[in-house]
Amino acid sequence: MDIKTEAKIMRIFISSTDKFKHKPLNQMIVYLAKRNGLAGATVFRGTMGYGPSSTHIYQPTFWEVVDKTPMVIEIVDDAVKIDAFFKLLKPYLELVRTGCLITCEKADVIFYKKGEKKKGFFEL
Repeated sequence: MDIKTEAKIMRIFISSTDKFKHKPLNQMIVYLAKRNGLAGATVFRGTMGYGPSSTHIYQPTFWEVVDKTPMVIEIVDDAVKIDAFFKLLKPYLELVRTGCLITCEKADVIFYKKGEKKKGFFEL
């Protein structure tokens, strides 16, 4: 990501129990972002929340078997890459039976430093 270009933050609001082809939806989204070269993605687990298809407010309790909580996936990159990623992601999300919300906003990236990859034990 070039710090001089216009950047965007995409936020994807889903539930921890949402699935895509029997796998967690949040994992599918992050792996798709990685495969398409986006700068980075982070998944946040909420402690409480609800959405338009919820019948009640979800919050973790110690007696529940399934821990259904809200999740937010944030992806930051150049505006052009974020827009292209949304076009790629939308057909997948249309196949998922549960609801979700995606927001986008401009971001002022004030610092971005790409880290070095760790060398393995045998690589000196």
